[in-house]
Formats: sequence, structure tokens, C-alpha cells
Amino acid sequence: MATTDIFAPPRPQPLSERLASCRSCASDDLERVLDLGMQPIANALVEVDDVDSREARFPLELMVCRSCSLCQVSETIPPTSLFGNDYPYFSSFIPALLEHSRAHVEALIAERKLGPDDLIVEVASNDGYLLQAFRDADIPILGIDPAKGPADASAARGIPTLNAFFDAALAEQLTADGTRASVMIANNVLAHVSSINDFVSGFSILLADDGIAEFEFPYIVELLKRNAFDTIYHEHIFYYSLQALEPLFARHGLHLNDATPLEIHGGSLRIRVSHQPGQSMQLITLMNLEKTLRLNSLEPYIDFADRVNAIRDDLRSMLTDIVEGGGTIAAYGAAAKGATLLNFVDLPSGIIKYVVDRNIHKVGKYMPGLMLPIRNVAEFEHSPTTHLLILPWNFADEIISQQCAFAKAGGKFLVAIPKPQVVDVHFGR
Repeated sequence: MATTDIFAPPRPQPLSERLASCRSCASDDLERVLDLGMQPIANALVEVDDVDSREARFPLELMVCRSCSLCQVSETIPPTSLFGNDYPYFSSFIPALLEHSRAHVEALIAERKLGPDDLIVEVASNDGYLLQAFRDADIPILGIDPAKGPADASAARGIPTLNAFFDAALAEQLTADGTRASVMIANNVLAHVSSINDFVSGFSILLADDGIAEFEFPYIVELLKRNAFDTIYHEHIFYYSLQALEPLFARHGLHLNDATPLEIHGGSLRIRVSHQPGQSMQLITLMNLEKTLRLNSLEPYIDFADRVNAIRDDLRSMLTDIVEGGGTIAAYGAAAKGATLLNFVDLPSGIIKYVVDRNIHKVGKYMPGLMLPIRNVAEFEHSPTTHLLILPWNFADEIISQQCAFAKAGGKFLVAIPKPQVVDVHFGR
């Protein structure tokens, strides 16, 4: 259960359940490899009226199952607390993600020769950012998402959307009339579902015999290589390797057949599964790489933890030196990864003045734990600062391009990942 301040006014608190066995293979041979301290729910932005009330915090620890090699957090928080009505993530506010998704859709339509006789089902469809491209090509679609705000936004775009959690029971309901999906897509959700066997079983049920399902998620190899510990938060329950995924899918009659590295979200993987076997050479190459990196041992994770602790110390020193030298610091992007980063670094009050964000659903609220006010990006021009810490570092190029006037006026951009540093910015003529 969360620790709380007994002197603060109460706020309804979710409970967490401590991990006793691997969520995938049920082994109890678990090892803690990283401790990021007591952290709030990263996406639980705080309303103005709640700033002074007590806030739930939970242990944020990375565990490794020594039986199946799956990395996972130590606490399970009810999904209704993580993805409730006020879930603030709307994918359509990220131009780079829109372009990435459009290219993905176009490639699938061409490869699979998709048309009006096919059904595309997206699990965790958010605000319809991806399915709209299938809709525009007159291909039947169905979105499924448990967060009411994004699901309503999707429906408002004319995209058929179920506001529900996806599982085997829902898949059975959908197939009761004989409906099966030619293609299923689940981007950035495979890592979010604690009942992972029930979730994967749903894909086996709903997917047509000759259909494919594709999943995108942050790749543990890239997380370790880029020191991307800020992508670890309670909402991200799992951190997958291919060697951990293969037995999970096989348990439900699905074959892991392909894997493609992606740059999106700071290093992701797109995998393809189906009822039919047929491993690609690219998948085999990546699985051999994982063996070389010894991801089935504790060594790479212990080295990672040492680097994470060094980043914490270096960032704290860098930001404190800037302020002591007369500089001022704001942050860009009220992302969940920013909440993990800043709560772990535990900066002295006042080092960072505020956060700006383009997402209107976040503006006017406060970052969890830190209680930093979130302002509209337009207000950034009226509150001069010397340094801007980019929290969603995976979109740093896009953000710097948008804020080129800041750099031309002498402002400096900072990132913390893969190490704390000032970003060297050059503008062409």
C-alpha cells in the first residue's frame, strides 16, 4: 500500500499489489536490479485544487525473472487507476508519431493487399491517430481503448471505438458472430497489461487463421544501451526481450515470426506474430544479439543500474550549477518519463521553474510528485529562461526545431538521456 503524509488532506488512493511471481511464466525466481525509489503514478497529472492534498507513491523497482528473462516492475496498480477518465495521453499531439503511424499503415495496406473485405482491429487505439489512415482508405476498422477521453476523441472522428479493456473474454464476444481480424495492431500497450497471458490469449482468439498481429513497444536492448531508465514507470509493467516474448506467445498458440527495430520512442521494436510459423532472418539475428548481450543473466542490468545512479548525480549537479551561476531552467514536455526522471533525481525546490506542453489536456495541471505547473508552450515566450530541459528526449529534434527562436536568442537546450548534456544546435542559413 502507498505511503502517505498523515497531515495532508485525503485523496482517494489506489492500492498496489507486490509482485510475488513472474506475470508471464509464474516463476518466483525474481531478482531486483534497479530501485528508482517511491514514485507517484507518472501520468497522474495533478489538478489545481489537489496540489496541497496527499499523493500516493509506490516503489518503482525493476525486477528480472531468472526463469524466462522477462523484466517487469515490482508493483501492480489497478488499471482503472492508471487509465481512467482523466488519462492525459493523446497521440495526435505528436507529429512524429502521426507520420510514423501513417507510414506503418501504408506499408501494411500494400503488403497485405488490404481492402473492404478485411477488418483491422487496433487495441489501445487512443484517439484514433492510426486507424484514421485505414478509414481514409475505406478499410473496415475497430478501435478498442479503456481510457474514456481518448476513446471519445476517436469516436468523434468517426472511428468505431469500444471503450473497454481488451482481454480473452472481449475477444470471445467479438468473435461470437464469426468476426475475425485480418490485422491486429497494438502499439505501446503490450508493456502496459499486468494480466499478460489473458491479453495475449485475446489476440489468438480474435485473429483470423491467416491474419497477422503487430506490436510495438520499447525494446529492452535499446533501454539498456541508451540508459533510458526514464521509460520505467508503473504504467510500463514490462520491458521485453525477444527471448522473453517467444514463450509467452507460444503458450497461446502464436508464433513470433519477425522483429524490426524502430527509432520511435527512443528505441522500439515492432514484432509480428501469427497462427502460422515462419521466422525471418532479421528476427533470428536479433535473437542471436540478445544471447551475445547475455540478457538471460543479471550482469547487464547491474551495469545499467550503476549508470542510472551516475546520471542522477550528474544531472543534479549540472542543473544546480546553472542556477547558482545565475541561469534559469524550465522543462519541455509533461511526459510520464519526465515524472520518473525528475522524481528520481529529487532536485531542490525551485531549480526548475515550470513545464510547458503542447497538449491542451495537460496545460493548467501539475506534474505528479514535483508539483511543477504545466503551461502552454505559447507562454514560454513570456517567461524568459536561459535553459530548457527537454524531458521527452526521444522527440528532441522535433522540439528544438519548433523552438528555434529560443536557441537563436541564446537559450540552451538540455537533455538527461543518455547522459546530462547541453545539446549542440546548428541552424542552416
